[in-house]
Amino acid sequence: MRLFIAEKPSLGRALVDVLPKPHQKSDGFIKAANGDVVTWCIGHLLEQAEPEAYNPDYKKWAVEHLPIVPTEWKLVVKANTKKQFTVVKKLIKQADVLVNMGDPDRVGQILIDEVINHCGVSKSQKAQVLRCLISDLNPAAVTKSLNNLRKNTDFIPLATSALARARADWLYGINMTRLCTLQGRQSGYNGVLSIGRVQTPVLGLVVHRDLEIANFVSKPFYEVVCRFKTRNGEFYQAKWRPSKACEPYMDEDNRVLSKALALNVISRVAGQEGKIVKVSQDIKATPAPLPYSLSALQIDAAKRFGMSAQTVLDTCQQLYERHKLVTYPRSDCRYLPKEHLNDVPQVIAAIRHSCSALNDAANNANASLISKAWNDSKVSAHHAIIPTSKSTDMSRLSAAENNIYELVARQYLIQFYPPFEYVDKQIDTEVSGGLFIAKQKEVVSLGWKSLFPSKPNTKAEDDFSATSLPNVEKGDDVDCLQAELKEKQTTPPKYFTDATLLAAMTGIARYVTDASIKKVLRDTDGLGTEATRAGIIELLFKRQFLTRKGKDIRATDVGTQLICALPERMTIPDMTAHWESQLEAISQKEIKYTHFMDPITQSINELINEVKAVTFGGLKGKGTPYKPKGAYKAKGKRSRKVKA
Repeated sequence: MRLFIAEKPSLGRALVDVLPKPHQKSDGFIKAANGDVVTWCIGHLLEQAEPEAYNPDYKKWAVEHLPIVPTEWKLVVKANTKKQFTVVKKLIKQADVLVNMGDPDRVGQILIDEVINHCGVSKSQKAQVLRCLISDLNPAAVTKSLNNLRKNTDFIPLATSALARARADWLYGINMTRLCTLQGRQSGYNGVLSIGRVQTPVLGLVVHRDLEIANFVSKPFYEVVCRFKTRNGEFYQAKWRPSKACEPYMDEDNRVLSKALALNVISRVAGQEGKIVKVSQDIKATPAPLPYSLSALQIDAAKRFGMSAQTVLDTCQQLYERHKLVTYPRSDCRYLPKEHLNDVPQVIAAIRHSCSALNDAANNANASLISKAWNDSKVSAHHAIIPTSKSTDMSRLSAAENNIYELVARQYLIQFYPPFEYVDKQIDTEVSGGLFIAKQKEVVSLGWKSLFPSKPNTKAEDDFSATSLPNVEKGDDVDCLQAELKEKQTTPPKYFTDATLLAAMTGIARYVTDASIKKVLRDTDGLGTEATRAGIIELLFKRQFLTRKGKDIRATDVGTQLICALPERMTIPDMTAHWESQLEAISQKEIKYTHFMDPITQSINELINEVKAVTFGGLKGKGTPYKPKGAYKAKGKRSRKVKA
């Protein structure tokens, strides 16, 4: 008997739909006419054991117990899914061949693997386990996945990285939450001070931004703009570009802070003759942005519709599981396998029939165009989020589902449109040793941008000037008719929003302070995973560490006091960003599990000694009643709201 173990019931039902009939339905599994049996987990059937499972004394939170570091890790059956675990275990014992049908990511991989391991499957049988990767729940796609089963052993590195992540999070979260809570209690705080490898640096990002805004002092800076006249009687404006010699009078953003310097430039160039020293005119092409990963979709949905990250994820899950209109949503990939090119006509047709707003866009799409999105080398367990070949009556969808589907569909369609083209023209003028730059951008062809509703008065559109620069050549003489001083004020950074906080978590290298760590991080490295980022942000709101003021996300007083009291390395993203990089290296077989875990244990010992000296005086009298038991359970783990 071949046993398929799905991650959740909806995935199991999608497989059953393509298996031979009649189907025999039982409690917790379904048997097909060919003898195949499909069962399912309900999210995680197992969870990391609580500290008291290793030592009964650990039930009481005490500083002398720390650090708690298991020598042999234990998993326990979750109480609310014990019945389904019993069903799965019995079927595993009866099966000849096991098929891991977890979602196509590292959590989906380990979720099924840990059940198989916990049921005492022999080493030889484990070696024969197969892997079924399903990212589209429509019958044709499921059948294709069923016909392309792989060896589960091919995914051992992916499972190992998931295992390392779970254990590292447990070690850090359990030990630091207990210690900080106990230290807070001594300082008069009445609640749990939840600490997490990802959640605490994310809170740190917000707190540090809030403090930067609060302490910001606006300063004036100066620009010089000149009006020139050519020998042909044409006019143009150009802005002064300070030379290297001016750097002592400039800030880190190359803004001139000295008014006297700017006035000196004006006195030297006004009424003088200048010379054209360079003219450049290039036609530039911008290819269409790649299809969405989850984070990229969440960022765009936050900007366009004000949707929270969690709302976007929940909406995507509905579109994937219930409506089967999009592919697997918890993806960190923005590329597509070339084999999907065979499905392009059907997917475009589905968009045309489903979404009236994109009807013209679908009709004008050139399916023969192949964008840079089609790249097998960039696709591993899962690919970008795209529409499926299923069409629907959009009136059946909620407003949120309509919005998200339209975003995903538009991002797919632009892959079949030509690049956005524009002329980038620049004139460099020299006057009395000073350099003045005039720029102009002019649209040649909208290409893929024709699919996006125009938003007037945006910065991007301001870059495309309505006035044209004159036709001049290098060496031409011009007259500087006027030199004008423009005084401006520096502005503080903006508060984080859902979109900008997600963008910060995704491109965390920008916020890493350690140059050696920043160097090894790739653009795709970030805080948390695609599947957990939304939950981490929501958790910080539930902990009352964050609050919303309109679209802005702000730290509460408790969140601010917590970050300000902790050692800096716990509140900045350097450490956890480096961990994320190492976890990716494990999944790529570049480093071993022990090379990751051993230094973490040592680091936790060092942090415990540091935090023992921390007091939380600013939190005295605040917080909810102290309830240590199970307080660390909800720590931003992957949300799996499923029904049996």
